[in-house]
Amino acid sequence: MTKSILNDYWKAVVDTIQDGVMIVNPEGTIIAINRAFEDITGYQREEIIGNSCAILNCSACELARRADGCHWCVMFQKGNLKRQKCLLLRKDGRPVHILKNASVLKDEEGNINGAVETITDVTDLIEKETQIESYRRELDSEDRFHGMIGTSAPMQRVFELISNAAQSDAPVIVFGESGTGKELVAKAIHNTGLRSKGPYIKVNCAALNESLLESELFGHVKGAFTGAHRSREGRFEAADKGSIFLDEIGDIPLSTQVKLLRVLEEKVVERVGDHVPIHVDARIISATNRDLMALIEKGGFREDFFYRINVIPIHVPPLRERTEDIPLLAHSFFNRIKLRSGKRIEGISNDALEALTHYRWPGNVRELKSAFEFAFVSCQEEMIRPSHFPAHILDQAKAECDPGFASPQRIEDLKKQSLYNALKRAGGNQSEAARLLGISRTSVWQQMKRYGLSPLDFKTV
Repeated sequence: MTKSILNDYWKAVVDTIQDGVMIVNPEGTIIAINRAFEDITGYQREEIIGNSCAILNCSACELARRADGCHWCVMFQKGNLKRQKCLLLRKDGRPVHILKNASVLKDEEGNINGAVETITDVTDLIEKETQIESYRRELDSEDRFHGMIGTSAPMQRVFELISNAAQSDAPVIVFGESGTGKELVAKAIHNTGLRSKGPYIKVNCAALNESLLESELFGHVKGAFTGAHRSREGRFEAADKGSIFLDEIGDIPLSTQVKLLRVLEEKVVERVGDHVPIHVDARIISATNRDLMALIEKGGFREDFFYRINVIPIHVPPLRERTEDIPLLAHSFFNRIKLRSGKRIEGISNDALEALTHYRWPGNVRELKSAFEFAFVSCQEEMIRPSHFPAHILDQAKAECDPGFASPQRIEDLKKQSLYNALKRAGGNQSEAARLLGISRTSVWQQMKRYGLSPLDFKTV
């Protein structure tokens, strides 16, 4: 095989591999590249050969540059570079994350006559790592108060009540419209309370008829009813030493309320079909979106049962009563859905945020989250705009707007209020305020400067 044919073979091999290959002389002048190098950098052979390797603006090479103009001093001293992560600029100015390997080239006498470098485009890998890290940060920032987001005064009152209720063992009832996050409140009370190491059992009281509900709550013995082929413990027994969350308690039949009253007063249950009392020690946390006092007046809810479960009431405000939290919630849902979907949407436009603050949100936080799920499906642009949300949201937002409320200043006012609330809660600590808001400390500092706020304004005496 002639040397010419062998050289052709090697050229074909080098042009076939996916990694970029570049050869330079001792002065750092590029003398050869392969096709992958063209694809990664955007430079064609005729454009780059004969130029200094500095044309790539590689972040690692900047650190290696010497006063006399040699761009390879560190590499020549070491003899090679292995798996070095760095950033270079393509011809179009777009940054590319690469993994670099390099080695000096020597002749037969051991004299250095150049160097070869391979580069691997790891931009997709770096972006995935960044997404994962962003997701971790998002999870951390979301956990501002056990999964609940809000710097508004109504939500701060809820958070304070949760903290106080967690130190007690008395029954708690959570009032709130559908979609306000009542279950999150219940779970926070359990997780921060005296029973956090015990079980947390949830029962949706509206999802079962009377006979099935009693079997779920109290258990049954074998043969108690058709289909009861074996004995089964109820949810109260399963919640022993922990908490039981009775969701939609306003839908419990009167006969079941009587039995639950006995559980509250005597701490015992009887399985369906049996009369043997079983001692249980479970804290009851209930929730409802109904007006229980109105139900009592109509005879649909027992007054004595109401006063037994209404020892510590917590009212979760609807979203329309805490509009300053809407930008926080919107950005949180945007970040989570973006990370999950991988869709390249850069952000939420100000007019979209404006539309969200005008809407009344009858479905509350749950509806806001669903609206962003819809927006990510319909948006094919870089920014989410009002038109990407369900039509009824935009229509109602337009109907509710007045010239003062619809001014661009509205969003700035909401942002300032959110920042103020976060700083007040953090006692002026900018790092803590950044964590509460889910943004960087630098962003907090910049916003404080823009809105004329000082850390001294929030220091507690």
